[in-house]
Amino acid sequence: MSDPAGEKYQLAGFDARERGFNRPVEFEQTSSGYQATLRYETTRIVTPDAPSTTDALQQLIAILQQQGYTQLRSQQSYRDGLYLGSQELWVEYPDRQAPSELGLLGLLKKWMGYPPG
Repeated sequence: MSDPAGEKYQLAGFDARERGFNRPVEFEQTSSGYQATLRYETTRIVTPDAPSTTDALQQLIAILQQQGYTQLRSQQSYRDGLYLGSQELWVEYPDRQAPSELGLLGLLKKWMGYPPG
């Protein structure tokens, strides 16, 4: 059984279809750590247990980036159950870099000015 952790974050960015979103991330304390939960449209993502809410948030960011989400950033909105409003700064997470093309074709595309990928 899990209990609310008293922390919430706002998570903003672009989904895999390049549509902007801004949703709350909730944390639950479990018997072995914390889980982060994000609900977005018909998707519900729950992270595996992590030692802290910070680690659970990092797991959530990694999952979303693997699914094609970009320009992700978070802002803590609740701490210990207290509403923080927009007092906290936004934290930005760099996008994952696509592997660059190697070999003659990659060099040719670069020389001709085509974008990588």
